Amino acid sequence: MNKVLLATRNQKKLIELQRILDGALGAHRVALIGLDDVDAYPELPETGLTFGENALIKAREGCRRTGLPTIADDSGLAVDALNGMPGV
Repeated sequence: MNKVLLATRNQKKLIELQRILDGALGAHRVALIGLDDVDAYPELPETGLTFGENALIKAREGCRRTGLPTIADDSGLAVDALNGMPGV
């Protein structure tokens, strides 16, 4: 079984993405693990200018630190009426 790191400590995200992967690929073809399942490493500052860039920073660092293929996300609020604030 292939392991993939989801760069999060959010158990609900892990469960939901595992359910989606199982439905798409067949049950238990990919074992999704989270940051609590690997040796701890310091998280890099989110220096990207976009949510996508920050997700890429997290994914690359997870892969570098663990050797596992890594998926990451970054999100927040960007409100048009507030000129995109609070944003990234």
